[in-house]
Amino acid sequence: MSNQSSATAGALPAASTTPADAANTRKALLQEIRVKWGKFSEQELDELKSNDDLVTQLVAKYGLAKDAAQRDADAMRSGRDI
Repeated sequence: MSNQSSATAGALPAASTTPADAANTRKALLQEIRVKWGKFSEQELDELKSNDDLVTQLVAKYGLAKDAAQRDADAMRSGRDI
């Protein structure tokens, strides 16, 4: 019998993010953006490369103040990066 504690005996390695996971997360986030802010075309969504790009587009398309756009974008992203 092993003397390992039950806490470490079945421990899983730290989760790693694969490129497929990142792509699925991005796809889900872009879908949520599309639903919330319908003025984005598919091409515009595909061209978003950063969170700052999203804020810039929200200011341009919806006339939001930058701080309001930043707050809305941060709430939508929930810690996920584009």
